[in-house]
Amino acid sequence: MTAKVLDGRALAQARSRELAGQVAAFTARHRVAPGLAAVLVGGDPASKMYVDSKARAAGRVGIRSETFHLAGDTTAGDYLALIDDLNRRDDVHGILPQLPLPPQIDPQAVFERIDPEKDVDGLSPANAGRLALGRPRLIPATPLGILVLIEHAGASVEGAEAVIVGRSNIVGRPTALLLLARNATVTICHSRTADLGAHTRRAGILVSAVGEPRLIRREMVRPGAVVIDVGNSHAGGKLVGDVDFEAVKEVAAAITPVPGGVGPMTIAMLLENTLAAARLQAEGRP
Repeated sequence: MTAKVLDGRALAQARSRELAGQVAAFTARHRVAPGLAAVLVGGDPASKMYVDSKARAAGRVGIRSETFHLAGDTTAGDYLALIDDLNRRDDVHGILPQLPLPPQIDPQAVFERIDPEKDVDGLSPANAGRLALGRPRLIPATPLGILVLIEHAGASVEGAEAVIVGRSNIVGRPTALLLLARNATVTICHSRTADLGAHTRRAGILVSAVGEPRLIRREMVRPGAVVIDVGNSHAGGKLVGDVDFEAVKEVAAAITPVPGGVGPMTIAMLLENTLAAARLQAEGRP
């Protein structure tokens, strides 16, 4: 068996073509384009590249994008004052704090400050709570992209055994909640899990999001599983995921590559969330 490689770039492009039409219709109706504001602190090249790619993708679908690039020593007070200003602006429908933030700025305080209707990352307490209650409004972009990729693979989520490796509030936990809401049986594994392979070998759907190169080996994967690799780290001078791609693709039914799998879908879902946020503010619906 050789796995179907889930091309996140192609899927993201297809969804973005559909989104462009929806954005054009919203703009014509409300006479304002959906607006996305990204806030970047410091000079990390990877973060800047990611924010720039989001801005280009937004422009291609008709979303107006602004980037606020702040100095690395920006105080928490000044950062939160900018968030307050963006909350008040009617032409800004989505606010995106680029992570990671420097140590003087608490990410949780930032997400608590963002208007939940402008929280396109879906990480504010209000949106996280709605997701936990099974009444989601704005869903974190990466977990949403993961779900779309699983569905694109043709996997039946209902009744499936899903294993999530990683318990972060950004990826692992919200992904587990999304799959649970679709009637999967979900196990979350983490750094303290004993015998990780015993859990992963049961999974019909396996998602890994820990950033440890080639953590998931061939013998840890059930034949015919759908494997979603969210990992992103460097090994041997190149970007790699959590999954030993070349080995695991020989047993999995479907697998995402790194790069080119989950990453493009995260950006696509962020843009879809921006339109959903604009609709919520203009029409009272996501």
